[in-house]
Amino acid sequence: MQIQTLKFSIAWVLCLMIIWGCARNPVTGRRQLVFMSTAQEIAMGKESDPQIMAFFGKYEDEQLQQFITEKGLEMAAISHRPNLEYEFKIVDSPVINAFAVPGGFVYFTRGIMAHFNNEAEFAGVLGHEIGHITARHSVIRQRNQMLGQIGLIAGVIFVPEISQFVEPLSQGMQLALLSFGRDDERESDKLGVEYSSKIGYDAVEMAGFFRTLEKQQANSGGNDIPDFLSTHPSPSERNVTVARMAGEWQEKLNLNDPTINRNSYLQRIDGLIIGEDPNQGFIESDVFYHPVLKFQFPIPKDWSIQNSPQQVQMAPKSGDALLMLTLAQGNSLDEAGRSLLEQYKLEAVESNKVTRNDMETLVILADQKQEQGTVRVLITLINFEGNIYNLMGIGEISKFPTYRSLMESTMRNFAELRDSEKLNRQPDVIRIKTVPRMMALEEALKTFSMPENRFEEIALLNGMLLTDEIPQNTLIKVIERK
Repeated sequence: MQIQTLKFSIAWVLCLMIIWGCARNPVTGRRQLVFMSTAQEIAMGKESDPQIMAFFGKYEDEQLQQFITEKGLEMAAISHRPNLEYEFKIVDSPVINAFAVPGGFVYFTRGIMAHFNNEAEFAGVLGHEIGHITARHSVIRQRNQMLGQIGLIAGVIFVPEISQFVEPLSQGMQLALLSFGRDDERESDKLGVEYSSKIGYDAVEMAGFFRTLEKQQANSGGNDIPDFLSTHPSPSERNVTVARMAGEWQEKLNLNDPTINRNSYLQRIDGLIIGEDPNQGFIESDVFYHPVLKFQFPIPKDWSIQNSPQQVQMAPKSGDALLMLTLAQGNSLDEAGRSLLEQYKLEAVESNKVTRNDMETLVILADQKQEQGTVRVLITLINFEGNIYNLMGIGEISKFPTYRSLMESTMRNFAELRDSEKLNRQPDVIRIKTVPRMMALEEALKTFSMPENRFEEIALLNGMLLTDEIPQNTLIKVIERK
């Protein structure tokens, strides 16, 4: 009798949980099983936003920022969830991507802003990302998927003992990197067409932008492409579907002359940084240079590298070692050393102070004993220009000797950057030029003295082929050094 009562009680509690967890989807109107209220969703977004901005950094262009905010708020007002407090931001990344997190936060990289060729393309992707929020895709995806706490370079770290040293992704970055299924992407395409059409844009242009991304995917081997393309049905299917839906919405809204705004958009992005920004650090001939912090160090040949505002991580393709540079905590080398030993529960094997390249340096060899085995760590703390830098090499103790000389080479050759050309290296930027007469794009690029080895890159940036004929007075993008 007691067992039956207990079973009934459990069943009743489960029923209550299901009823409580079934919220009505704002887009479809159907009830869905979710375990997060709107208030929790908003709180998640607010918590994630500073983490995302710390990882990428803000792209400083107030006029472009104002533009995406104005368009974003205009579109949010006609969406299925107009009462959320939306925020729209440009992050300082060269990767071509846009993403959204729950609660109304939408992000565009400067890389994707560079590849739009009119406002309508931007509006289509803006609507697509707002669609992920209004349809609660991230919330539903979290219900179905648990993400591991790994850093980006952990993709090449195969040894569990070492992976714990890789800074885990914050919840915000996990949400930013969350991929959606094809059904979610189809729904967001549909919403992107609807929302952009409702504020007057030609949603057909959205399909044209996806063709540009398809070419970019082919050129990069698929490594530099956003989730909303990589998880979606084929671009040919998408183009047909988007064009059909755009036509239907234009007819429904009586939108006889939908907005494209090519020239005004191109003028907005004149001067936008394209590619890597040297001020964040750059690699040349297997050497990492940081002009702002004025240091340099060699990178082990053929190692993968991940550079972010917080740290530089390097790892061999074998995945059984890690070398990383961070800023150390502490007011002195000794204090920083003690802090690291405590943080990672390390036992010092040896320690000594030396002067290298006119810099006071503390070198510590230490072990971390685990159930699976012992991890050996080589720490080099360097006092330079008011900062204490921590170069830390990590490997399982039996394999550590294989990599020690490579790690020591990097550590010993950490030096002040004195090369004036590298100290003053400027980023590439987009410049907008007017084609003086009708000509093919290739001829136009020659007219503007573009280097031939960048012709294909610039053609892709313009969403064109080199053989495309361009009418007189057409605006095009070129790339120049700032």
